[in-house]
Amino acid sequence: MSVCIKDQIQNMNLVIGCTVGCDYCYARNNVKRYHMIEDFAKPEFFPGKLRLMEKPKPQNFLLTGMSDLSVWKKEWLDEVFAKMRENPQHQFLFLSKRPDLLDIDTDLDNAWFGVTVTRWSELWRIDALRKNVRAKHYHVTFEPLFDDPGEVDLHGIEWIVVGTMTGAQSRKVHTDLAWAVSLTEQAHSLQIPVFWKEDLIPIVGDDLMIQEMPEAFNKVLEEQKKWNAKKSK
Repeated sequence: MSVCIKDQIQNMNLVIGCTVGCDYCYARNNVKRYHMIEDFAKPEFFPGKLRLMEKPKPQNFLLTGMSDLSVWKKEWLDEVFAKMRENPQHQFLFLSKRPDLLDIDTDLDNAWFGVTVTRWSELWRIDALRKNVRAKHYHVTFEPLFDDPGEVDLHGIEWIVVGTMTGAQSRKVHTDLAWAVSLTEQAHSLQIPVFWKEDLIPIVGDDLMIQEMPEAFNKVLEEQKKWNAKKSK
């Protein structure tokens, strides 16, 4: 039985807003619908949410669900990194579509930096990530996958996620199963875990879904089970 990635990795939207301008941006639509901030093109930092990191129960957190790491100001990132260092029980993920604008150097063990790649012409983002972010952990999200990315240089990458378009535009986009399979075979040849998002079920079928997580994330999930078991007693 497949699982929803949101049950494995929770959003912590410390920054809301982005200037990348993707046509299919769900975050921009949500901000407009729920009036989260005045102008989505002017990102805002919400440092009060950092207290969520103080929870002792381990969590896997995505910190850029409503933004792009490239729009974060240095002082925001410094404050977030400091709080992450104080809370090693959690794992934290960042994503960007503009890694060419990044310049980050960190030795944090619980920080995972990634890029989104939607087509072959965006493979440069992986190289830019490795060049401009000096960190311990890298990941790549191939979502929504618009065309065949072909052969991908995944050296140094520790996790990949594959998905297709969701929502109102999903009828206009066809992600070929062969593309997901090719990416998976390339990753597995390097012992990289692969997670197919639940939106691929109509294409793949539930029985054939591949949903692997990095060991660090699995350890967090196991600790969560222990916490939940204690709470239920």
